[in-house]
Amino acid sequence: MEKRVLKPEPEKALIEEFIDYLRVEKNASTHTIRAYTTDLGQFFRFLRDVKAWDGQSGTGRLKAIDRPIIRAFVGRLYHEKYSPSTMERKLSTLRAFFRRLTQTGVLERNPGKDVDLPSKPKLLPDFLTTGEATALVEAPGEDDPSSFRDSAILELLYATGMRSSEMAWLSVADIDFDRGFITVKGKGKKERLAPFGLKAGGALRRLLDETRRSEADRRGTPVFLNREDKRLSSRSIHSIVKKYAKKAGLDRPVAPHRLRHTFATHLLDGGADLRAIQEMLGHSSLSTTQKYTHVSLSRLMEVYDDAHPRALLIKEKSLKIK
Repeated sequence: MEKRVLKPEPEKALIEEFIDYLRVEKNASTHTIRAYTTDLGQFFRFLRDVKAWDGQSGTGRLKAIDRPIIRAFVGRLYHEKYSPSTMERKLSTLRAFFRRLTQTGVLERNPGKDVDLPSKPKLLPDFLTTGEATALVEAPGEDDPSSFRDSAILELLYATGMRSSEMAWLSVADIDFDRGFITVKGKGKKERLAPFGLKAGGALRRLLDETRRSEADRRGTPVFLNREDKRLSSRSIHSIVKKYAKKAGLDRPVAPHRLRHTFATHLLDGGADLRAIQEMLGHSSLSTTQKYTHVSLSRLMEVYDDAHPRALLIKEKSLKIK
């Protein structure tokens, strides 16, 4: 039997160094690492297709990668009908990859820095109504051992707006029941304090009591465990949310990120300050948080009608006419 000869992949070491950097220094999630690895593999396959990379390619060939080549890659993605959001993510991967190569001195410039995508329509965040959110968090019953865990997961997602990856890494010592705050480990190793309220606090206490874990447990003790008593994964949290959304009779798919949108929208509708919401969500830029203002126009109009002198005058006249 003839032995198959594997083609050398000189990019492998570059990608591995970049992934190690993301994992160790940026505290990237498993999902992010998987996506970046896939994107870079696709990019180097494209380079081989256009004869810009081969088995003997090294730093010299790497320096020849320029903006036209990356634009050609984006053109390939467009031709293959990738969605604008997926194309944007892949381009973001390349920018981060080449930025790292400039930081380590392999390259002098980032060829992906000034490459843009065609503008895409801005989609408003999809969120649940108050009734839908209530039905979802109350969907777990008490007919199986996992009900306390699942109830705490749903209550906490709605109460804090945390990401599923942040929830997966939550440890017992991160919960401060006395002050009603959780220390959330966000993107880029950034930590923030998130208030969680009475309902979520009660669900968390029930969970810890049921599993006989105390607040004095060591810092690495996970809050949420699977059936093998190991830390619950982000993927499993997605499955749990999907399961109870179906049980609650919701007519569309629900993921943890939709609960994050719901959290922010309901806070804004309730009169919360936008910068406070920014802090609770862990957004580095206020512009990211401002997208929620577009879904709260009815609330803004109510505030305007109740507070502005001229609006009050119009309201009074309309009442007299009636």
